[in-house]
Amino acid sequence: MNAKRSAVLIAACLGLGVLPMRAPHARDILDRLAAPLNLGDPLRAQPPALDAGRILPGDAGATLCPPAYDATAPLTLPAAVDLALCHNAQVHGAWAGIKMQAAGLGEAKAAYLPTLSAGLSRVNDRTAYPGSEARSTTLKSNTKSANFSSRLFDFGGRAANQRSAAALLDAALANHDAVLQKTLAAAVGAYFDTQTALATFQARQKSQALAQETVLATQRRAQRGLGSHSDTLQATSALAKATLGTSRADGEYKKARAMLVYTLGLPANTPVTLSEDVNDTVASLREDLNEWLVQTRARHPAILAAQAQLAAARERVEASRSEGRPSIDLTANFYQNGRPNQGLTPASTRETLIGVAINIPLFDGFARTYKVRGAQAQVEQKEAEVDEAKQQTLMELVKTHAEAGMALANLAASQAWLDAAQGALSSVQRKFDLGAADILEMLNTQSALLDAQQERIRCLAEWRSARLRLLASAGTLGKADLARREAQQ
Repeated sequence: MNAKRSAVLIAACLGLGVLPMRAPHARDILDRLAAPLNLGDPLRAQPPALDAGRILPGDAGATLCPPAYDATAPLTLPAAVDLALCHNAQVHGAWAGIKMQAAGLGEAKAAYLPTLSAGLSRVNDRTAYPGSEARSTTLKSNTKSANFSSRLFDFGGRAANQRSAAALLDAALANHDAVLQKTLAAAVGAYFDTQTALATFQARQKSQALAQETVLATQRRAQRGLGSHSDTLQATSALAKATLGTSRADGEYKKARAMLVYTLGLPANTPVTLSEDVNDTVASLREDLNEWLVQTRARHPAILAAQAQLAAARERVEASRSEGRPSIDLTANFYQNGRPNQGLTPASTRETLIGVAINIPLFDGFARTYKVRGAQAQVEQKEAEVDEAKQQTLMELVKTHAEAGMALANLAASQAWLDAAQGALSSVQRKFDLGAADILEMLNTQSALLDAQQERIRCLAEWRSARLRLLASAGTLGKADLARREAQQ
């Protein structure tokens, strides 16, 4: 910015107060002149995340919002997570919190810089003497002033405020990461609930079709004299039960899909199509519980946010104490044709003042004492919040780790049950067609197969959900983990 533009801007600032009220565009003119002065972040208070975006653990870059949701393509888990992160109100609020704390850090840094102000006034003073031969007098004056102030020493108050603001910014960044992990976990849970409900509905449809085939088979047997009317009635009853189960499963699937749409922040009437494949070949836990606990204590964003809040509270104690200590300020003032709000003088004057002021607080009614005590009590409160954050986070981790271990152990048992049930049904169907098995054996075998299918679907869903929720509970879940899970299906 050149000197001419600076001079024009300063003159505009000085003269704004004396512009006539009939100039409606004066503010617009000043805004246009001040536009080149927009320095962005001159004190470098904003973290790089505000420009580059926050990166999830294991990811190479920040999450980019998709331009639009394509309802014609099946919704994958990574795409669902992208939608949730881009539309979640808590994520937006946490991002705004980072900007707010960055502004607070910039304000704390600005306390180290001097302040400069200027003023300009135009005064016309006319004095008349009615009833007297004395002539009226008129004085015109342009009064100018400039003020400079800088704090030289304050016993560490500004430094404590800056450290406190920096800690609050760290807390905002960690809180944003915690919200991202929470949103990821919610999206993963809603996605798997919907996929499980879909698989259950499809299993119920297959069971209904099998029951329909059984009814037809009993009718053929009755026509050949191999069965009774009672067998047909029992098969028809089983078909009605299977139809009812299919209807209920359809309702559960629609409800889960509606919850998924709500979690992703999409319009309520958005059609969502999921992949039907629910297989997962991963069958191991990466670390034992002790390693998970160590990692979580060290880097979980919720714990880091609480610790940063505690650090900020401790710095506020020091800042409160420094306010009751002496401070040293340097001031410089320049006045031309008198000081502001003073009477006019007929002679032109110039006044320059330079001084060093020492401010020594002597007594403030014990207000400072109680302010320090309040800050110390806030430190104790933040210490309790850190302990609570650790306890809740680690408790959730222990619970999720146990659920993941249990789900992993159930995978093999559920597959063995499903294989045995499918083999039993094939054997009974052959015997039933030959008349060597009755309708009760057939229906019981079909019911056992349906139970095995539902349990297999449930075990798969529990394993996938628990494994990813374990990463989220440890604060290490990223889109890379979700992409690997999709590739392994």
